[in-house]
Amino acid sequence: MKKEVWFGLSIMAMVVIAAFVLLPSPSQMTNGHLGLLMLALVVVAIMLGFPTAFTLMGMGMVFAWIAYRSQNPGLAVQQTLDLMVQRTYSVMSNDVLISIPLFVFMGYLIERANLIEKLFKSMHLATARVPGSLAVATIITCAIFATATGIVGAVVTLMGLLALPAMLRAGYSVQLSAGAITAGGCLGILIPPSVMLIVYGATAGVSVVKLYAGAFFPGIMLASLYVLYVVVLAKWKPHLAPPMSEEDRRVPLPPFAEIVSTSISNKVLPGLIGAIKGKRNAAVPMRELVNHLVIAVLPALTVALIMGAIYLKVTAPLPPETVEGVVAMGGGISDSAEDEAPGVGGLAEPEEAGGLQPLPAEAGTPESTAKAPVEEVQPAVAQAPAPAPAPAPEAAVQERQPAPTSFWIGLVSCAVALALFYAYFSFARLEIFKMLLGSFFPLAMMILAVLGTIVFGVATPTEAAAMGSLGGILLAAAYRRLNMQVMRESVYLTAKTSAMVCWLFVGSSIFSAAFALLGGQEIINTWVLSMNMTPVQFMILAQVVIFLLGWPLEWTEIIVIFMPIFIPLLPHFGIDPLFFGLLVALNLQTAFLSPPVAMAAFYLKGVSPPHVTLNQIFAGMLPFMAIQVFAIFLLYQFPAIGMWLPEMLYK
Repeated sequence: MKKEVWFGLSIMAMVVIAAFVLLPSPSQMTNGHLGLLMLALVVVAIMLGFPTAFTLMGMGMVFAWIAYRSQNPGLAVQQTLDLMVQRTYSVMSNDVLISIPLFVFMGYLIERANLIEKLFKSMHLATARVPGSLAVATIITCAIFATATGIVGAVVTLMGLLALPAMLRAGYSVQLSAGAITAGGCLGILIPPSVMLIVYGATAGVSVVKLYAGAFFPGIMLASLYVLYVVVLAKWKPHLAPPMSEEDRRVPLPPFAEIVSTSISNKVLPGLIGAIKGKRNAAVPMRELVNHLVIAVLPALTVALIMGAIYLKVTAPLPPETVEGVVAMGGGISDSAEDEAPGVGGLAEPEEAGGLQPLPAEAGTPESTAKAPVEEVQPAVAQAPAPAPAPAPEAAVQERQPAPTSFWIGLVSCAVALALFYAYFSFARLEIFKMLLGSFFPLAMMILAVLGTIVFGVATPTEAAAMGSLGGILLAAAYRRLNMQVMRESVYLTAKTSAMVCWLFVGSSIFSAAFALLGGQEIINTWVLSMNMTPVQFMILAQVVIFLLGWPLEWTEIIVIFMPIFIPLLPHFGIDPLFFGLLVALNLQTAFLSPPVAMAAFYLKGVSPPHVTLNQIFAGMLPFMAIQVFAIFLLYQFPAIGMWLPEMLYK
C-alpha cells in the first residue's frame, strides 16, 4: 500500500479516536456534542472519497432531523424539508455567485486559445539573462495564465507539458522545476479574479470587490517572493539552474532587421530613422520600416499617455464650491435687508420678479401695508442681484493647479527609464517585444480591464465577469482558435464546474444550519472564549488549524465547512473579516501544495516523464510552502500590504 494511503488512513484514525476520547458517553451527550460528532464524520467521509457537496447535504439533513426531533418529533420531517428548501433558495438568490460561471467560462476559453505556449516562449527570451531564467519565466507565465483562468489543474498540466521538458533538457533540478510549476500554477486561486475569493466572500459576508482589491498586492508579493527565491538559488547553486547558452539566447532576426542592423545601427530607433531618411536601404520597404518604428515607440507613447492622464488628474481645477456660493449670495441679501428693512429681507430677491408683490397687502397689518417699507425694500431689490463680481471667482476656480513635486519626480524617473530602455533596445529585443505584444499584453490588458472595472467601482464583479467572458471569446477568435468544438467544451466544463460549486454551497448551507441547530457553534465559541486568548493568539491558532486542514482537505471544503465556525468569533477579538480573509487566502495556497492531497502534484505527475517521481515533486514543493508561511507572516506584520488599497478606494 502506498505511503499516501497510509498517511490518509492514519489521519482518519486520529479524527475518529479524538471524537471518541473528547466526546462524552452516549448517555451524557447533548445536541452540541452531536454537532461536533457531525463535523468529525464529515471530515472522515470526505477523506474516504465521498462527494463533498452531497456528503454535507446528507449529514446536514440527518442531524437537522435529529435536532428538530428532540424538540417536536411530529414536525421533524416537515421542518427538515423546509430547511433544505429555504437554504437552497437562499443560495439560488445569491447574486454574488453569478460571477462564478462567467469567470470559469472566461478561463476555459483562454486556456483553449493556445496563448500559454507563446507566452512562455516570449517570457523565456525576455528573462534570458536572469539567473534561473527558465524557472523565472515559468513562474511569471503560470501567474499570468492562472490569473486569467483561475483553473489550477489546467495551468499546472499545460505548464507540465510545456516547461518541464524544457527545464529538464536545460539541466535544471527536478525538484526546482516541479516546485516552480506547482507553486506558480496555484497563484490563480489567490490573485484576482479568483473564484476562491468569491466563495469566501459569499460564505463570510464580505464584499468581493474589497477582497479583490485587498488580494492584489499580497498575490504580487507572493509571486515576487517565488521569483526571488529562484534567482537567489540559481545564483548560489548554479548546477541546480544552469544559465542559458548564447545559442539559446539568440533571437533570429527578419531580413529587414539584418540589413538595417548591419548597415546603419544595431539600435532600433537610430537604425529605423536612418533607414527611413537615407537611401542606403533601398531593398527595405518603407511601409515595413514605418510599421516597426510605430511598434518601437509604443512604450514611449504608453508612458506619455499615462503621465499625461496623471498630469490632467493632479492639476485639475478645483470643483466650484456650491455651498460657499449659496452662503455668499444669501449673506449679501441678508446684510442689505438688515440695513434697510429688517424682517422682510428674505423677500427681496423674489420681489424683483413680481411674484411676491401682493404679499404685503395680504398680511393685514399696518406695518405690512405701509408704503414706506416697500419703498425702502425696492432700492434693496435693485441692488440685491449685483451678480457682476461673481464671474471673477469662477474664473479663478477654472485655473489649473500646479503639479506636485512627486509628479515631476515620477516624470523624470520615467524619462530616465525610457532613455535607458532605448539605449539598449536592439533589433533582437524588438523581436522579443513583438512576441510579448502578441501573447503577454493582450492577456494582461484583459485582466487589468476586468480587475480595474471591479476595483474602481465601474462595474460589479458579475458585470466585469461578463465582459471578461466576451474578452475571452475575442481572444480565442483573434488567435483563430474559436470554433464550435472549443465553445462546446468550454460551456460543458463551465456548467460542470459551476454545478459543483453551487451544490457545494447548498450542502454547506444545510450543514451550517444543522450545526447551528445542534448548538455545535456555541460549544466551540464557549471553548475558545474560555481560553482567554489575545487576538494574536487566536489568529495564530486559526491559521495553524487552516494550515493543518490543508493536508487532508481542499480549499473548497475548508471554506464552506470551517469558515462559518471561525467567522462568528472574529468580532469578539476585534479582527476585520476582510483582513482575516486575506490571511486565509494566502494560507489556502497550502491546500494545493501540501501532501497527501496536493492536487497540483498529481496534476504534474500525470504529464511528467516516468523518471520524475511523486516524492521528488513533493520535495520541490516544500520550499515554496515555506515561502507561503513567510508571506503570511509579512502580511500579518504589515497589514497595509493587503488593506491599503481597499481603504484608499473605499473610504
